[in-house]
Amino acid sequence: MPDLTALEHLLALAVVDADVFELRPDYRAVLLAADGIGPGPAEAADEELLRRAEAAATAAVAQCPVEDLPHVAAWREAYRAFGAKPQRTRNSLEALVRRTSASGLPRVNRLTDLYNAVSVLHHVPVGGEDLTRYDGAPRLVRATGAERFDTVADGAMVVEHPEPGEVVWRDDEGVTCRRWNWRQGRRTQLTDDTTCALFILDALDPMTEAELDGATEELVSHLSRLGPDVRIARRLVRRATNPEPS
Repeated sequence: MPDLTALEHLLALAVVDADVFELRPDYRAVLLAADGIGPGPAEAADEELLRRAEAAATAAVAQCPVEDLPHVAAWREAYRAFGAKPQRTRNSLEALVRRTSASGLPRVNRLTDLYNAVSVLHHVPVGGEDLTRYDGAPRLVRATGAERFDTVADGAMVVEHPEPGEVVWRDDEGVTCRRWNWRQGRRTQLTDDTTCALFILDALDPMTEAELDGATEELVSHLSRLGPDVRIARRLVRRATNPEPS
């Protein structure tokens, strides 16, 4: 089990490639590494959070179409910048708000449900990975097309490859999330047994620093109640602070 120093070291090694910042200089990511999470199913507090997020999504789409929500529109523009068609491959925020307003949030597992609710409440794409299945530090890169991506098609496990130039999150073994925040892989997926996890909050203008901080703090507060020994490290990665790869 990693200690807090190990979590901080992992986050310090995280890199966003310069090619990604060329696409969107305004891009920022908050990385949270949480250890000591008590495994188990959802509780009453988790269900209350999900219902609050569902009500917020319904209220948001009653005021304007999903694609016109400012943060959804920003991600649509970012997808077009690397050649993705946002009508076909929707960013995770848009897909989640659409689904939530139509039929409610999916109930997947405790950790996934928590970050989905935070995503909908704060209009920020959020992803989560099981750090015990992670290999190396997280990197956001433009893909070569040779990287492995483990997913499911027609009920069977398959290996796909991203399009060259696609923006992907990856570790040393392969892609963990395609098209910035569109689809996460199966290899590092969160489960009810996950005790050590990585969460990534993706932000573009017009999201403010205060809004991103608010989303981060809410996620931290929910993770902190998942056990007496929960330890959380965090790091904000942006163009001005992005380290050069060694």
